Amino acid sequence: MPSTTVETPPETGASLSHGLKQRHLSMIALGGVIGAGLFVGSGAGIAAAGPSIVIAYAVSGLLVMLVMRMLGEMSAAYPSSGSFSAHAERAIGPWAGFTAGWSFWVLLCTAVGLEGIGAAKIVTGWLPGTPEWAWVALFMVVFCGSNLAAVKNFGEFEFWFAALKVGAITLFLVLGVLAIAGVLPGTESPGASNLTGFLPHGSQGFVIGLLASVFAYGGLETVTIAAAESPDPVRGVASAVRTAMWRIALFYIGSMAVIVTLVPWNGKEVVEKGPYVATLDHLGIPGAGRLMSVVVLVALLSAMNANIYGSSRIAYSLVERGQGPEALGRVSGGVPRVAVLTSSVFGFVCVVLSYWRPNDVFPWLLNMIGAVILVVWFFIAVSQLRLRRRLEREAPGRPAVRMWAFPLLTWVALAGMAAIFVLMARQPDTRVQLYSTGGMTLFLAVVGYVRQRVRARD
Repeated sequence: MPSTTVETPPETGASLSHGLKQRHLSMIALGGVIGAGLFVGSGAGIAAAGPSIVIAYAVSGLLVMLVMRMLGEMSAAYPSSGSFSAHAERAIGPWAGFTAGWSFWVLLCTAVGLEGIGAAKIVTGWLPGTPEWAWVALFMVVFCGSNLAAVKNFGEFEFWFAALKVGAITLFLVLGVLAIAGVLPGTESPGASNLTGFLPHGSQGFVIGLLASVFAYGGLETVTIAAAESPDPVRGVASAVRTAMWRIALFYIGSMAVIVTLVPWNGKEVVEKGPYVATLDHLGIPGAGRLMSVVVLVALLSAMNANIYGSSRIAYSLVERGQGPEALGRVSGGVPRVAVLTSSVFGFVCVVLSYWRPNDVFPWLLNMIGAVILVVWFFIAVSQLRLRRRLEREAPGRPAVRMWAFPLLTWVALAGMAAIFVLMARQPDTRVQLYSTGGMTLFLAVVGYVRQRVRARD
């Protein structure tokens, strides 16, 4: 059987702790699918695609389920805090692990800054006159500190953040279904009146909605990174992946269906207030705006916490495999503290750039990471294609997680990713992101390949 131990850095002899419990992993798996992108970013997708946004989320959700199944198969067989980066190195070569790992590290660190800014804007809206930078600094200190102390702190924060998000969206879905059925007091069932004009802007609008839905699913990978620091990583990954289908169907596709059924898709409030606030206002729920602001704040803080954790573990794994500065791999108290600090500092630099150079440097950085998640998915699919046969040789018998209809559905997923790349190239708003991310990926691939060749000669 393949080893289920977590990597041990050769320079310190210390290893990551196993402080995450099964309840932590279960709730991270549940809450990880509910992000700020769902609460906030879905409004633009609804405005473009109309009622067909439900189909857009279903199509992209199917792709995500395939990717998670592939990642789950590899992570259950080879648990690692490097997750897909370690799998890419094992399947394709060191240059692939280097490229996937460091590009994802940049994505997560930049996202920490974005989420800090978004959270600060919400709080300053409640407390006018307070400086945004002070709130960003506070959030960074809190989550950097909690991640420095022990992995169980990350797990506890995520457990309660996820519980709040799951509770909020479950309540939203219950109220929405009751309203659609016409049994919610003070409301009448809209029937299918808001579902007319299923493709209001034709295929172009559907494509915009599809691309928006793809990027809303980012963050699901965290559970496979976290599982490596649990006492039973195989069980943790298997449980998370097996429940991915109903979580995506319920939280994403279900909530989109409720929203477009209850609220006119072309209402200005869908974009201005956000689709969830607009729906709750339509139902006459008192304090709906403030309630959803709290939920979005929780989602942003949860993402900050998860991304500081994920970026530090990716960096740690890369160093352990000789793919980065040795200092980042130093472990004390079961935590790669230098990696946590470095990832947090990079996130705060992104915040500074957003104030210092908002018109050039920061947008350039955002464009550079725009399509990284698709690059990561591509590496996951190719790695699974190459590792499946090896896994069957090394671990005969049925693995804890098994990709459906291999290799057919793996190739289907790759074809879906290729189609999304083409669609991004055809859209002016996403074309720049695609090319910028492509440039960064190519640069990292060249650096990784040169490093691989030099080390091979040594």
